[in-house]
Amino acid sequence: MARVGQVKSPADERISDRIAIGVLTQAFPPGLVDEVIAETGRVEKRSRLLPARVVVYFVLAMCLFFGQGYEEVARLLGEGLGDGRRSWRVPTTAAIGRARRRLGVEPLKALFARVCHPVAVPETAGAWYRRWHLVAVDGTTLDLADTEANDAHFGRPGTGRGIGAFPQARVVGLAECGTHAVFGAVVGPLSAGEQVLSRRLFTHLREGMLLLADRGFYGFELWQAARASGADLLWRVRSNAALPVMRVLEDGSYLSTVHAEPDRRSRRNPVTVRVVEYTLARTGDQVVYRLVTTILDPEQAPAHELAALYAQRWEIETTLDEIKTHQRGPKLVLRSKYPWGVEQEIYGLLLVHHAIRQLMHQAALQEGLDPDRLSFTRSLRVVRRQVPAQAALSPRQTHPCTDPHPR
Repeated sequence: MARVGQVKSPADERISDRIAIGVLTQAFPPGLVDEVIAETGRVEKRSRLLPARVVVYFVLAMCLFFGQGYEEVARLLGEGLGDGRRSWRVPTTAAIGRARRRLGVEPLKALFARVCHPVAVPETAGAWYRRWHLVAVDGTTLDLADTEANDAHFGRPGTGRGIGAFPQARVVGLAECGTHAVFGAVVGPLSAGEQVLSRRLFTHLREGMLLLADRGFYGFELWQAARASGADLLWRVRSNAALPVMRVLEDGSYLSTVHAEPDRRSRRNPVTVRVVEYTLARTGDQVVYRLVTTILDPEQAPAHELAALYAQRWEIETTLDEIKTHQRGPKLVLRSKYPWGVEQEIYGLLLVHHAIRQLMHQAALQEGLDPDRLSFTRSLRVVRRQVPAQAALSPRQTHPCTDPHPR
């Protein structure tokens, strides 16, 4: 007899077809998973213990229970699946490794593209400044398994003593400041700078967004590429950047011009920007912070408000810390020995993080709270506890919320 919460399986249904991943199934409905598997050409031609859909859910579970062994993750997924007649045989580590290789990274990347979008709505506290939707871009690095393949593809950091102990992958992400939802990401070798990788994210920007970035991103070509997306920009620049004062505005900011490298001396083809300079008087910090923005009218965005707003850029730092320190675990190394597995694992981490942040946003809306008031660590623990309790949910069921981006 099926237990409460279970669906009695048809005689011809494989027990592995019923594997799910607890509350995360709401974010990644089985039908959607099957769609991306078909789109990326990963549909199996023969019956397997680990069909592609199960492997997608396994990778997500692996990134939810980071640090657990393959077989332990498989047991967590299989808990509660027995129906008194048969049970799912936990695959071996070698079988799981082969299944991950068959799946590859493309289904995870496609799932990220389909699901990981901005989640804020007009009622979301902390997600907006006046009429602008606040987003930020930043990058980080992740330590990888010490293998020749990872070393050759991703490279290692240099240190004062030579080279680093582990290869590293560089990840650059685009996130909502108010919800910490990552809605754009690119993975590259350590030799690829954040400026180079971030250019591939600008297709995710839209008119009505205000993109925040630190001084490591500013460059004329990158500024123009981001500006072409239709989004407005508020970026910090280095204190020695050449920004001539063209006209001082009533709020203390001033208009200036920036140029492409070949045009700097002749001042040809100028692009007008507005500059906001300020110090942090309350802390006694005498450093002059310089921001440049595409918002030229001080009435639309006064200088003192933009100076205060720039602190929101730290939200993406917190977002990356959630993934690296709390979800992955401090000082842990990604397990994948090959570059394809590294990318698969990174997209799995990003997908799980987005799903948790989406659930947190829904909870915050119901309670009328700022999502920042909710604890990511506590939410992560809740989701982890619910996986065994809900493992019996059949992926063949029609979930009451089939839209992966509920509003």
